[in-house]
Amino acid sequence: MATLVELNRLRWRCRRGMLENDLILERFLDARGEAITDGEIAALDRLLELSDNELWDLLSGRQEHEDAAVKPLLEALRAV
Repeated sequence: MATLVELNRLRWRCRRGMLENDLILERFLDARGEAITDGEIAALDRLLELSDNELWDLLSGRQEHEDAAVKPLLEALRAV
């Protein structure tokens, strides 16, 4: 479970240049809140290292991530 400080850090990092990414990431964090797991945080950190276009391709389902640890998070992000 995330602390308020960790959640605020994630929210800041989720601010992207592409509105579509922003909306999905913000809705996910609103839904999960402080219940976000350490595994989800680690997977989200990996996704946030990508460019906006790469991230959008993953979120929109155009591409799949090669790391199996990220796939459950992608499914949750796509569901919001």
